[in-house]
Amino acid sequence: MGRRYHCDYCDRSFQDNMHNRKKHLNGVQHHRAKKAWFDHFRDYTAILDDEKAKKPCRKFLQTGNCGFGPNCRFSHMSEDDMENLERQIEVERQHNEDPADKKSPGWSVENWLIRTAKRRPANDSGRLVKDEDGNEEHQTECDIPPQLLSIPDLPPSLMPPPPGGWKVKLDTEWG
Repeated sequence: MGRRYHCDYCDRSFQDNMHNRKKHLNGVQHHRAKKAWFDHFRDYTAILDDEKAKKPCRKFLQTGNCGFGPNCRFSHMSEDDMENLERQIEVERQHNEDPADKKSPGWSVENWLIRTAKRRPANDSGRLVKDEDGNEEHQTECDIPPQLLSIPDLPPSLMPPPPGGWKVKLDTEWG
């Protein structure tokens, strides 16, 4: 048995060769399945705008089902469905605008950068700290927002430096 191609959009598999794959990828069924997949990720406002622009499907209103299903060019949403969708949009909008839902009201990266730049003079780059050997090291102040530290499994590149700074041996080879 030769290689087989599986289309995730259509959930079909077939003999993989250039002719079959091209025929499938250019087919109407594949385009509809692909469109339906990406429609799952659309936001509610775009869905509502599209449904408002369509006329109601007479077949769906009369019988409760339509032979074309989600591929119908007419709207299958009732007035109640439209109102529910509008309420969902409003709830989402309020959630995004409400600062009480955020951990720290008024907190943003831009505000933090501005506040940090104002607090630290241009010529001040940190303070001197003695390590275990008695050598003096230059250490910068670490004023990291607690929201960044509360993220689990933060990559090492985003972690704050340790209190004594990183210990680098002079004989370490890089690369």
